[in-house]
This record gives sequence, structure tokens and C-alpha cells, in this order.
Amino acid sequence: MPELPEVETVRRGLAPIMEGQVIARATVNRPDLRWPFPPEMSARLTGQRVLALRRRSKYLLADLASGETLLIHLGMSGRMLISGDPLGQFVHAHPAPEKHDHVVLDMAGGARITFNDPRRFGAMDLMPTTTAESHPLLARIGPEPLGNDFNELYLTAALKGRNTPIKSALLDQRIVAGLGNIYVCETLYRAGISPLTRAGTLSAKRAASLVPIIRDVLRDAITAGGSSLRDFRQTDGELGYFQHSFDVYGREGDLCRNSGCTGLITRVIQAGRSSFYCPKCQR
Repeated sequence: MPELPEVETVRRGLAPIMEGQVIARATVNRPDLRWPFPPEMSARLTGQRVLALRRRSKYLLADLASGETLLIHLGMSGRMLISGDPLGQFVHAHPAPEKHDHVVLDMAGGARITFNDPRRFGAMDLMPTTTAESHPLLARIGPEPLGNDFNELYLTAALKGRNTPIKSALLDQRIVAGLGNIYVCETLYRAGISPLTRAGTLSAKRAASLVPIIRDVLRDAITAGGSSLRDFRQTDGELGYFQHSFDVYGREGDLCRNSGCTGLITRVIQAGRSSFYCPKCQR
């Protein structure tokens, strides 16, 4: 499932095409994805100007002139692809429709944005912009890791006394928004902290040290266009490249990349997810 860097990469690709532009026609080709689409979604989107395109955790939020906000979640395999871009950033014309093109937004300027989702685990909803943060999917999400509310004092307090492994704590969207399995593994490797360490046993200094490392990992991944392991594509159809920079994720049995370390990357299962780490460097 796309994590924060992948969703932010998509947002940055879509923003020049959507922000300030009118949705000339919205075509909805099925009644649902993971959940049913909101009633009359096509009519509610058609003719609306997109005032802003935001990201909250792993969700895209398009604020419309109607006072509604379109929520988009990519799910496991969802892609937002641009064609016919009048800005000249993309070379492909509108492709022939495909089987899994579930929602198509034709913008007034000539661009087309297609939401393609073979597995149909994605989601879209419409909600009043003024109460968007209270939407059931957003209401309990913690602070954005690249924002000012996520800081050393906050994270130290949030982890204090927790008996869960630090890996599980950082995956908890109520503690910090948008982190997933890949970037937590990479963060803990850079921090030298084992994913098995109980969150509440970390010293205040070690807990605080995670904040700049989390930000660095996310920024590095965004710069690389995210990670493409299976289905993720950028809005121009290109792959992300951060997977080529993984230090631990997916590298079970490989030599640790820290200079002088002879440890091998190990994989363990935590809460049904694979954790990758170096037992010699991460304690």
C-alpha cells in the first residue's frame, strides 16, 4: 500500500493539473471501490473548480468550490494517471480506456486524470470541507511527520510508557500520520534501534532522535519519487526509485551496509508484517 512519500509524490504530480482548474466532466464507471461511491458523485464533481489539493496521511484531499472535499485513497493498487497535459510535461495523449479505469476526470484545460485500480481496494468520498478533519477516516490520525506539530517533545511523550514494540508504535496512525512498513524499517535502521525494542523503554534522547531521522527518510523517498515494489506509479506512469536505496527493507540475508559491520539483515514477523533489521547494529 502506498505510504506517505508515494501519496505526496502523486499529490505533487497532480497539483499543477488540478489546482485552480475546473473539472469539465467526471465519469464514474462503477458504483463502488472498497466502499460505495457517494451519491451522484459524477454530478457533484462536474463543473467544480479545484481550490487546493492537499494530503493528510495517506489520503489525497481535493477542496472544491462547492464547499465539498473529494477524499481519495489509492488502496493497494490504485493509480492516478495524467494524459493530454496542456502544460507539456507529459507526452502521452489520452490512452484507450482500460478495464480498471473506474473514475475519469476531464479537466477544462484538456488534461485527463484517470483513477485505475485493478484490486479495487481504493476509495473515494465527498464531504463538507469545513468538517473534513472529522471524517471517520481522518478523525483519529496523529500529526504529520513533516509538520511542526510532530517534534521531539511530542514523540517522547507519545512513546512514554508504551509496552508495544517501537515498530508497532510508529505504524500506529494515531501517533504519527502516514508511516508504513517500509519507512519505519528504514528509519529504525538509521536510528540503530531494533524493531523489537519496547517503545516505552527508549530513553528520551533516543526517542527524540527519531524525529529528524523520520523526516530525512521521508524527504529522501519523496525526492526519489517514492518506492515502486508492485503497483505504484507516479502520475506520469513512471516508477519511483527509492527501492534502490533500501538499507534493510526486502534485503533479508544480505550484508549490513554500515561500514565495518559483518551482520546480515534479518526478517522477523511482527503483527503479521515483515520487519527487516540488522541485529548487530540495531539494539
